[in-house]
Amino acid sequence: MEYFIRTGDASRVRTGCLVVGIFRDGTPSGPQQDTPALKTILSSLRRAGDLPREAGAHLVLQQPDGLGARRLLLVGCGARKDFGIKAYRQSVAAATRQLQKLGAADAVLSLATPQLTPYSRTRHAVESAEHTLYRFDELKSEKKDPKPKLRKLGIHLDAAGGRSQAMRGIEHAGAIAEGTAVARRLADLPANRCTPSYLASFARKLAAGDSRLKADILTETQMKKLGMGALLSVTAGTDEPARLIVLNYRGKPGGKTIALVGKGVTFDSGGVSLKPPPGMDEMKFDMGGAAGVIGTMAAVARLRPAINVVAVVPACENMPSGRATRPGDVVRSMSGKTIEILNTDAEGRLILCDALTYCRRFKPDIVVDVATLTGACVVALGHHVSGLMTRSDELARGLLAAGVTAEDPAWRLPLGEEYDKSLKSSFADFANVGSREGGAIVAGCFLARFTEGLEWAHLDVAGTAWRTGSEKGATGRPVPLLVQFLLDSL
Repeated sequence: MEYFIRTGDASRVRTGCLVVGIFRDGTPSGPQQDTPALKTILSSLRRAGDLPREAGAHLVLQQPDGLGARRLLLVGCGARKDFGIKAYRQSVAAATRQLQKLGAADAVLSLATPQLTPYSRTRHAVESAEHTLYRFDELKSEKKDPKPKLRKLGIHLDAAGGRSQAMRGIEHAGAIAEGTAVARRLADLPANRCTPSYLASFARKLAAGDSRLKADILTETQMKKLGMGALLSVTAGTDEPARLIVLNYRGKPGGKTIALVGKGVTFDSGGVSLKPPPGMDEMKFDMGGAAGVIGTMAAVARLRPAINVVAVVPACENMPSGRATRPGDVVRSMSGKTIEILNTDAEGRLILCDALTYCRRFKPDIVVDVATLTGACVVALGHHVSGLMTRSDELARGLLAAGVTAEDPAWRLPLGEEYDKSLKSSFADFANVGSREGGAIVAGCFLARFTEGLEWAHLDVAGTAWRTGSEKGATGRPVPLLVQFLLDSL
């Protein structure tokens, strides 16, 4: 998709379709819309009671009199007082869907209010449009989309003065949208396609030809030599070999290094502690953390920021067999700590703990792990915000602020001894599960045991990395949050 800027009188914009927002009070939302031609059109529709005022409503006019556009698409925006970034993104998404249905090849959006900066208008418009246009149909034998896809989309600004900000917004949004699409596609792929080896191959291709980005792939033999007994205990029951994927971006040698660790369980049956059949197909999404981290690295490769970023992705399957790890088994992690495995379906923390230990060799200033870790986090927070756990108030503030800016919010949960003590084991240093109460926090406490001396945070994206039901599919979160956090760290 090509994105561009338009300024000046909206009625003179020459395009296949001009998109204008309408508030509940019947007034237009976009800039420079008090022109005679638009006033006449809107007044006529207002008298007839045909103005779309509520969010999601729309009206299309063909060959509107006095306009340079061949079509006029009016999109309802709801109440003016509620029209912030979230409502703006929803309006852009609604407009994009209608433009697709119309078969428009090019269009100009004139939706934002003066309260939104030129940067915010373009960034969130591009992200929202790209998110709406995403389709996963590569495995379908017939693709039903007869109309031409939208190829050019303009964003209308008040004046030319904000053009540099607006172009920066397009640049950032393009990278974030690309990274989000990468994450969505990887997570949407079925587990017989997106195996640990496939993820490793994808990482190699991502790094190919980029002088700043290097990919290293560790085999099970190499992991065994490193003492990664926790990670290897998860993959013991499957025929699909595990991989430890490392993507190392060097944007500022000698500068700050941020490590991202992503859980990559490409299919989670639960192992011997087998999951119930309903919904098990969605366990292909249990590599959502890995997808988000790899997607973030795709965005980093495009933006080329002056910062060092290392991604560590432990990738494996969790399957039952005669070789599989059993409840009650004790394994030794790379850190030397022993773990009693009481539940083989609490596998994510086992692969993450060895990955967290491994990432120490890069001497990171900050470590953020990302995982679809617990159903308990979904129960606690639902599907709107990701769970954030960290000992560092400063790191928490940075990640929470990035989530607000990116419209990819998180919510901080506590860590503390009162939760950690439930991990006590009679036969090992500690167990892989503890009390069911506060289960998401207990999982965070488990990971915290492997992060002493690190500026570390844990993002549980079990409720936000994918949707269920009629809109089943990956969301690409938390790519926007992570990229924004990296931009804020420059």
